[in-house]
Amino acid sequence: MNRLSCAAALFAIAAPLAVAHADNPIIQTRFTADPAPLVHDGVVYLYTSHDEDDADGFKMLDWRLYSSTDMANWTDRGVVASLETFPWAVQTNDAWAPQVIERAGKFYLYAPISIAGKPKNVIAVAVADTPAGPFKDALGKPLIAPAADNIDPTVWIDDDGQAYLYWGNPDLWYVKLNKNMISYAGPITKLEPRITDYQEGPWFYKRKGHYYMAFASTCCSEGIGYAMSTKPTGPWTYKGPIMDHDTRATGNHPGIVDYKGGSYVFGFSYEHNFALTPIHHERRSVSVAKFDYNADGTIPNLHWWDKVSAPQIGTLDPYKRVEAETIAWTSRIKRDRDRPYDWAMGVTTAQDDRTGVYVTRATDRSYIKVAGVDFGKTGARTFTATVANAKPDATIELHADAVDGPLLGTVQAGPSAAAARWQDRTAAVSGATGRHDLYMVFRGKGDDSLIDVDSWRFNR
Repeated sequence: MNRLSCAAALFAIAAPLAVAHADNPIIQTRFTADPAPLVHDGVVYLYTSHDEDDADGFKMLDWRLYSSTDMANWTDRGVVASLETFPWAVQTNDAWAPQVIERAGKFYLYAPISIAGKPKNVIAVAVADTPAGPFKDALGKPLIAPAADNIDPTVWIDDDGQAYLYWGNPDLWYVKLNKNMISYAGPITKLEPRITDYQEGPWFYKRKGHYYMAFASTCCSEGIGYAMSTKPTGPWTYKGPIMDHDTRATGNHPGIVDYKGGSYVFGFSYEHNFALTPIHHERRSVSVAKFDYNADGTIPNLHWWDKVSAPQIGTLDPYKRVEAETIAWTSRIKRDRDRPYDWAMGVTTAQDDRTGVYVTRATDRSYIKVAGVDFGKTGARTFTATVANAKPDATIELHADAVDGPLLGTVQAGPSAAAARWQDRTAAVSGATGRHDLYMVFRGKGDDSLIDVDSWRFNR
């Protein structure tokens, strides 16, 4: 390397990074849909339904959880509930759109499922002591009995303590929940007239004296629309689109929260599916965008996910234990211009009872991007990763700002005397100062999985 190129490399490492943004879709290791964000104790918990990799139509068996404190890096928290949570339900499909809410230190998950022999959905409720679960069946039976419209429950607790449960496609229904959140009082009421452009996926909440009902707009294609009211039960006034109807989406489901002074809308698209095939399958992917309410409380039209995203809030501290499944982007879906999208080559996650969620199936040239890592002025001297099942030639290259950016260090992950056991592997690093996106690039021979990674940290 000549002096000019050497100087350029040093400048690239030291140069400040522009504010990072969420990479939409924000989850790449699985197909996810029906986002249901919950803010609790300074963390955004994002509950999703989950489309199986081989889904053609809807094939959904469980509900997953992701979390973030910066809106750009999302940590896979694994399965928090599944059809097995409700053993009286059909176990082969129909784990559809959930929502979770907290009350009196308990967390309640509402979800539509099916019962054998019944042609209609029911709404079930599960409960947990923490937002990460595990959730347990609260009733042993449906909360809402079988009916044609019983999908997509959304719940909100008003200022006076009264909780409301809304749901439905194509009609919208509501009921008042009791304080125990697992029973209701009074009639189940059909909302009439139907909200303009309403189809499904309601998201009900209150903000600064206004009640909001966001929803998936009339199929097909679906966008995201919303209505407002001065009362929790309406009447509702249609206000327009948040996301336009778009031919790239035959479905949608909004989730809206305020977090650290900003407002965010979640929804989904079929971008990952169409990256793999021109054929439509029910394999969806969640995205997020930041927005600002207008002075009168209305929401602007954001048009579509390819035009908006969410800036990273703050930075990631690399000197604390970081779960390896904390990811801004990973190569399970390739964006590289010189290669086609490739679902087979890349990183995914797995879960077991002892370790929890960890990164697995890291193949040669696959990578994990972690956004906005702040190494500080003095920088890091070493990097430690907790690994298992490493192939003898497996390495982890640490790059700044790009997969081929300045090399900070290389971890020799194998060989291991007991490869199946979790072990720490440490490498010296240099040039890791300031704020940068971190790329962990996996290298090794063959097309098989090279290594499993549980966590990592840099050390001063």
